[in-house]
Amino acid sequence: MTDTPEIPDDAPVWARVDAFSEAPDGWGWTDRKGGRHPVGSLEELAISIREDRSSAIDLVWTPASPRMVVPEEVPELFHALFAARRRWAAADLEHSLGQLKIFGAGVVVTVAMAIWKDQPLLKSANIGMALVLFVMFALIPWYQAWKRGRELHHWSPGGMVAAIPPLRFETWLDLQRAPFTKCLLVLMTLTGLAQVFSLGSIDSAGLVKSAYFQGQTWRLFTAPFLHGNPVHWFLNMAALLYLGRRVEVFARWPHLVMVFLFTAWVGSEASARFFESTSVGASGGLMGLLGFLLVFETLHTRLVPRSSRRRLLAGVVLTGVIGLIGYRFIDNAAHVGGLIAGLVYAAIVFPKSSSPHRPQSTLTDRIVGTLALAATVGSAALTVWKVLGPRS
Repeated sequence: MTDTPEIPDDAPVWARVDAFSEAPDGWGWTDRKGGRHPVGSLEELAISIREDRSSAIDLVWTPASPRMVVPEEVPELFHALFAARRRWAAADLEHSLGQLKIFGAGVVVTVAMAIWKDQPLLKSANIGMALVLFVMFALIPWYQAWKRGRELHHWSPGGMVAAIPPLRFETWLDLQRAPFTKCLLVLMTLTGLAQVFSLGSIDSAGLVKSAYFQGQTWRLFTAPFLHGNPVHWFLNMAALLYLGRRVEVFARWPHLVMVFLFTAWVGSEASARFFESTSVGASGGLMGLLGFLLVFETLHTRLVPRSSRRRLLAGVVLTGVIGLIGYRFIDNAAHVGGLIAGLVYAAIVFPKSSSPHRPQSTLTDRIVGTLALAATVGSAALTVWKVLGPRS
């Protein structure tokens, strides 16, 4: 039988009993696309979890609960969950070790080429890029896989219960609609496609510092919609999807658009003054969303589990480390400017609250948010026009 701790009515929305859909009769599970998979018994449900090789199981239901729950809320599934997690951790570790070898070899080859060409190692942008890719796609995944494996050594039924709040939070958040976040993603996709069709040109709408100081201030708003390469675009879109949804769901959509536009602008201003090379990318706005969430969720401590807030701080530290490694080609000025702008925005706009309820948007919020959305769409349209338009 499910023995979920009683959740008080005065709880954040993701922790309430009605956070998830009503459960059908019997036992079963849902996948990440919402598909329902009924099974005949608790034993069959445990087998489904134990054999889940792609982490496809999102929620489960049993006759003991009127609502769907995360699998960790069913104590009888402990052994099946432990077996599945151990298999996932081993597979992730094996994959990440392969990535370490591949990207590590890339670093070695890049260093060897620099030595062969008699280039200063500490000033080589290629070595910096190789190190950044090594950290992002090899070292960090390996550390995460290693950490998950270590945590399993101490996993117990009590530890499973402790994991419930962050799991409920992340699962609930993934299920929430975020139309304005998707709107920003669409704008970024359209400008990215325009960049592809123009053969990747960035000077036409990127933040070319000499052009900006000659009066082309519109570049402050078009540069965030361009990216240096597909990897840059993909990483920023993944960050925008997660951070944007989190801001939109908890602080409401007007602040998502206002924070992104404001901090992207501040990040561009900082870049214009402290980074000499032409700069592109949404990183200023993304760091702004990250800084906003750090302060907003600290001021509203009951909205989000503490462990989930710690991941935001880890994101800042990770960005700083990567920026330090790739300081010759990563626009740290835009990152810092956007982060500070987001911190300040949240500190000024949102007072401290002990309520578990999400703030409601005001009429003023919606009006200003609509204007900010119009400015954002206009900036994206201008970016496309500049990138695809005739060259002067």
